[in-house]
Amino acid sequence: MLTKKEIRYCLDEIARMFPNAQCELNHRNPFELLIAVVLSAQCTDVLVNKVTKTLFEKYKTPEDYLRVPLEELQQDIRSIGLWRNKSKNIQKLCQILIEKYDGEVPADRDLLMQLPGVGRKTANVVASVAFGIPAIAVDTHVERVSKRLGICRWKDTVLEVEETLMKKVPKDEWGITHHRLIFFGRYHCKAQRPNCLECPLLSICREGKKRTKGLELSNEKE
Repeated sequence: MLTKKEIRYCLDEIARMFPNAQCELNHRNPFELLIAVVLSAQCTDVLVNKVTKTLFEKYKTPEDYLRVPLEELQQDIRSIGLWRNKSKNIQKLCQILIEKYDGEVPADRDLLMQLPGVGRKTANVVASVAFGIPAIAVDTHVERVSKRLGICRWKDTVLEVEETLMKKVPKDEWGITHHRLIFFGRYHCKAQRPNCLECPLLSICREGKKRTKGLELSNEKE
């Protein structure tokens, strides 16, 4: 596991690599962000943005999503994975927003998590990005990077990863750290082909050391 000093070094180096990291889901308000994050489950941001480009012109309010038959909404998001369940959840959460919150998205994470299709990660993203509330949303990139570097344990659950990061990262850096870890995992420390040999964190990364050692042995055999 990394020391406090090593974690600080990681955060600073990743910040240097991705100083402009931010949410890549296109949105103009908290409601559009909520819909986009719900759609992004097990789907790339690129595909979601492609779909929401036209979706957000057709549907601008919770009421708009309820004015059409479910089948029509399903067709509008059909290119996205799990579109059947997502379309149902979108209409259900829109109904709740209207009935309980006057059509507005609540800023409270616990209230967000009560909405259909909204888990802890989704709620953290909306709370942080839309409302500036300190939160760390643990997606596949954040989890992978945290475990590879040794900030968290390999056996940690997603919740344990979040709790560990909240303890080891200053609270005022939670939001930006979430985005920087995503960028680092998405564009540098990729799932299949991490760029270990050109990584500034290689000297303290336990996974990187294993991978590059294997490359060195392979090169020696050649």
